[in-house]
Amino acid sequence: MEHIKIDYEETVERDGKTLLVEGPISPERLKEMSLHPQLDAFRRPKEQHEALVEIAELPEGRIIAAVEDKMIVGYVTFHYADEYERWSEGKMDDLIELGAIEVANDYRGLGLSKKLLEIAFRGGQLDHAIVFTTEYYWHWDLESTGLSVWDYRKMMEDLMKNVDMVWFATDDPEICSHPANCLMVRVGKKVPQDSVEAFDRLRFRQRFMY
Repeated sequence: MEHIKIDYEETVERDGKTLLVEGPISPERLKEMSLHPQLDAFRRPKEQHEALVEIAELPEGRIIAAVEDKMIVGYVTFHYADEYERWSEGKMDDLIELGAIEVANDYRGLGLSKKLLEIAFRGGQLDHAIVFTTEYYWHWDLESTGLSVWDYRKMMEDLMKNVDMVWFATDDPEICSHPANCLMVRVGKKVPQDSVEAFDRLRFRQRFMY
């Protein structure tokens, strides 16, 4: 499968801040940037920055970022699922995971998450892929936002719906371990039916739940 990457950029000016939302960003450009110290939900910022560069180097990998003066203040990642996850078992080259989306605390409320996703899907560059994301409540920043688990889930669902990602059922044990967890999916309009059926087989192992 050819992984189409069309570079877009857009300036966002809010609250006296001028940011550039751009991507997919090349690994070479990412190496010249740094990560905001508040971007620590998954790893320490320096380690996460190295991980972003590694993702950008992958044929299917893409990083969309909000940047201020060469500092990344928000980002979203796309890549194949980890080889140890069920989503990799079908060896589908058109199944892409939206792995992480994160915005530094000081830059929240500017609509950056929505803009990052919009840039990522702009121009139909992911229309040949099934894009999925697994939402786990233990990754959510409930403390900083002050939201309940259910309000946070609604916020994430509403965010993903902006790029036509919708809730899909699954019997995946990790997702089923808490009712707030969920699987959200966007099936690109150019995805063949056999890929849709292959993804359905990954979603459900217990056929009686199908």
